[in-house]
Amino acid sequence: MNRSWGKGTAVSEYPSTEQRFAGGTSMAAAVIMVTVGIIQFFQGIAAVAENEVFVAGLDYVCKFDLTTWGWIHIVLDALVAIVGLALFTGAGWARVSAIIVAAISILANFLWLPYYPVWSLVIIALDIVVIWAVSTWNPETVSGNIA
Repeated sequence: MNRSWGKGTAVSEYPSTEQRFAGGTSMAAAVIMVTVGIIQFFQGIAAVAENEVFVAGLDYVCKFDLTTWGWIHIVLDALVAIVGLALFTGAGWARVSAIIVAAISILANFLWLPYYPVWSLVIIALDIVVIWAVSTWNPETVSGNIA
């Protein structure tokens, strides 16, 4: 067997460890987006249906009615779940959409802090993971080497 480990193509044919990790994390990000989208969709329904479910302790500058927040969560999180499903394809438009939707989700959950602080912080952290994973993933590098 003649193996060339110099400047040939043998070394560059395999994805880097970072790309494999980013690819796996991106698939996990798609699962996270779908799961969080569905859970927060139901959270939005709860906010629309019954205002006594959530308790707001402090008054914030950006304060909306719970019904308004409920509809914001219903629409946004349905979009999060749909983009999460599209992210499984690895398409460029789905990756860009995932970054944009995750950034909007960070903003919405920051403003949702007075109503559900722990959950909002968890979702913000997960959205940051989604943005990192999707922005560092190059699907062409990984997909060309699957046996």
